[in-house]
Amino acid sequence: MKSKLFRNVIILCLLFNFSLSFSQIKIINDSIFKLDTDNISYIIRIQDGKLQTGYYGSKIKSHDLPNIYFEWRDEVPVRGRFPNKSPILEVVFSDGTRDLDLEYVSHKITSNDGFNVLTITNKDKYYDLLVNIIYRVLPEYDIIEKHLELKNTGKELIKIENAMSASLWLPQGAYEVTHMQGIHWHDFQPETTLLTQGVKSFMSRDFKTYGSSYFAVRPQGEICEDKGDVWYGQLHYSGNWKTDLESTYDDRVQITSGINFWDTEWNLRNNETFKTPVLSFGYAQNGSDEVARRYSNYTRDLIIPQQRSKIERPVIYNSWYATEFNINETQQLELAKVAKKIGVEMFVIDDGWFKGRVNDKAGLGDWTVDKGKFPNGLTPLIKKINDLGLDFGIWVEPEMVNRNSDLYRKHPDWVLHFENRPRTEGRNQLMLNLAREDVYDYLYNELYNLLKGHNIKYLKWDMNKSLSEPGWPDTNVEEQREVRIRYIDNLYKLISRLTSDFPEVWFETCSSGGGRVDLGIFNWADFAWVSDNIDPVDRIFIQYGYLNAFPANTMISWTGYYDNHGVKPGMDFRFDVAMSGVLGIGNDITKWDINEIDLAKTKITEYKNIRKTIHNGYLYRISSPFKSNRSILQYNDKLENADRAVIFFYQLDNQLKGSTAYPYQNKYIKLKGLQEDALYRIDNGSQLIMGADLMNIGILYPLTKSYTSKIIILEKI
Repeated sequence: MKSKLFRNVIILCLLFNFSLSFSQIKIINDSIFKLDTDNISYIIRIQDGKLQTGYYGSKIKSHDLPNIYFEWRDEVPVRGRFPNKSPILEVVFSDGTRDLDLEYVSHKITSNDGFNVLTITNKDKYYDLLVNIIYRVLPEYDIIEKHLELKNTGKELIKIENAMSASLWLPQGAYEVTHMQGIHWHDFQPETTLLTQGVKSFMSRDFKTYGSSYFAVRPQGEICEDKGDVWYGQLHYSGNWKTDLESTYDDRVQITSGINFWDTEWNLRNNETFKTPVLSFGYAQNGSDEVARRYSNYTRDLIIPQQRSKIERPVIYNSWYATEFNINETQQLELAKVAKKIGVEMFVIDDGWFKGRVNDKAGLGDWTVDKGKFPNGLTPLIKKINDLGLDFGIWVEPEMVNRNSDLYRKHPDWVLHFENRPRTEGRNQLMLNLAREDVYDYLYNELYNLLKGHNIKYLKWDMNKSLSEPGWPDTNVEEQREVRIRYIDNLYKLISRLTSDFPEVWFETCSSGGGRVDLGIFNWADFAWVSDNIDPVDRIFIQYGYLNAFPANTMISWTGYYDNHGVKPGMDFRFDVAMSGVLGIGNDITKWDINEIDLAKTKITEYKNIRKTIHNGYLYRISSPFKSNRSILQYNDKLENADRAVIFFYQLDNQLKGSTAYPYQNKYIKLKGLQEDALYRIDNGSQLIMGADLMNIGILYPLTKSYTSKIIILEKI
């Protein structure tokens, strides 16, 4: 009797736990799927064998779903029947049919890393094509991940002309979209556009963006960063991508995002599966600032390499601006000695260390040490740098090759090119065709040997040239337009394999600055070089834009000498700008005088005291440089009821007070995320202020002069 009772209790517990484990995905009447995060609902249904989406927005808490909220549309719009939507799937079957007709087959709910996953299987009514739509629900991050998997279950080839990751429909209304655009030196600039009738597109076609696929859609006229509705998303992909927002005559908005199939197609062969990249998306009610915190937490917790995601990033010295190509052991060691003195932890040699690299016209592709510059190899230098107490890092640009290199002379066919067309160079280099398996094998072996043979703890992976002439004449014609997708597949495979082989090595993504920063590459990259522009004034804008989409512990920022605006920024201002992310030093520090060295030591010591809060904390962007002549960033160690806060104040240009050009500025700055009934000490001073007062009345703005800065620390007592 006791045994039977015990068995029944166990069964009930298992059933209870099963129902809890899938609590984020509810199935109603075997036809409606309700996906819930902490604050979002996304609802789809099966109707007459078709998968439809009905709602995407604030969490619906009613037990019975109110029909008034639903506007049913195709969940997977395809090329087929009426062209009254933007299709995310377009295929051609072997008999020439270009029309898809999908019907529901089945669904299943599973678990992935503790999160609910819904897979809904559709198939074409006649042809041998299965389409899985896969959703992973991340409740505490208020994000849903979505992608497609297409499988050819027949014997005939299916040509894919378009396979995007997702389609999203917004509630009826008038909207504006903000996205990140840019060019070299002008990275991550937010651009806001009214969605009038028609299609708004932003995309990449040359493997570079200088922005990101991030989008934030808001009701027309809502501009507050800490208030209002936002529908947001990002594509996790480093190749060519595209996001379209189509607004119809009746104010209905459809968002599609995925691989950009411009001049691209994929041949789906028997029993093969094609997977689209993930689109992560969500909804927020407290403005774009809340979106930034969600993506920051999500990226740190689930995307970037988890073995180091919560580890404070090292203080970096990079020797590029000090030496450029003219490097040698003696000179690098002198730089390293000063770097150690000021508090640097990671010493990185940039371009110029490998065979034949005397300028940017030679050497790329030959990843062996230049014996003219380092007669005894790199090992003696690395040991001396390690003996100083510094880790050692190195720069590479594996995807590129110079004509003047042993690799190109031996394998001129290994670059992307078309027959009977010129091979266009950028920075005197060509792009290797990483879609080729022999190129992949060569790069893996060269980089493996470099890392295995030296005590390297940091790899700066650069990629300067934009894609041109994406030809692959050595393969059959059928595969030639697959080259872009195969390139990115092999890039991911290459980086994944190397980071698995050398898990202790920090990995930086760089592409002439922020040309390749995305949630795809961040699966393996610890941080990113945000821009080649290190002018501190420009960096305030660039970094503010970057922090819309990515966390501060991925944002590398150097000090340097740039003064693009002739304002002669002080050294402390340069440091304060660089300290709001991952601090790097780019100066020729052997030329610093004693006062500059002392100031650098002081600032690096200050940075080490606050970097845990910056790298692992929660960012409130108090004031935007795009809307005023101030920028204010507040990092809290907790999302709410913070024990510690670090506030960065930056003053830009000033105008005459009272003039029409002068934006009104309150002299008190209201802080956020503090504990109302707690006392806070400011910069170890004697004065104590209640959290409620700091949030409702504020703290006195500490700056009066143009191009000055201040960092203030609050500690709860």
